[in-house]
Amino acid sequence: GLITKKEIRAIVLSKLRLFEGSTLWDIGAGSGSVSIEASFLARKGRIFAVERDPEQIRLLAENIRKFEAWNVEVIWAEAPEGLGELPDPDAVFIGGSGGRMEEILDIVCRRLKSGGRIVANAATLESVNAAVDGLKKRGFEVEIALVNVARSKAVADLTRLQALNPVFVITGFRE
Repeated sequence: GLITKKEIRAIVLSKLRLFEGSTLWDIGAGSGSVSIEASFLARKGRIFAVERDPEQIRLLAENIRKFEAWNVEVIWAEAPEGLGELPDPDAVFIGGSGGRMEEILDIVCRRLKSGGRIVANAATLESVNAAVDGLKKRGFEVEIALVNVARSKAVADLTRLQALNPVFVITGFRE
């Protein structure tokens, strides 16, 4: 149930503005839904899926094989510690921070290539505040989108809509 829903992934990927040769850090990659889809956009690039949970790592590796996303490299580590040896990114997606947003942003904002973008998803107001305050403090412009999605659900021979949990998509960039 924690996978980034497809509607949210579409928005996240558009905000990241990946190109064919992009280097992306996917921090808190989970089972890899964003990493896998990003790999199709950045075919000649490199995707680094950083995840600390062994069960998610197993699922991530399985999904890389299933979708033949061979430019996705799994980094089994907690952020920010696992970021030190990675090449500088063109874009960063923060799907989970483990409560360490400040520490993660310290490294991400310093290492992000010129013109790069940081996109973070948040489900709580506290996480939104941590991301927005952290990005602004480091000189980034910030855009926030609250995304509410409802999907159709059959009820007898009728159709109703069932809402998913809303997600904040925070984008940081420098002009």
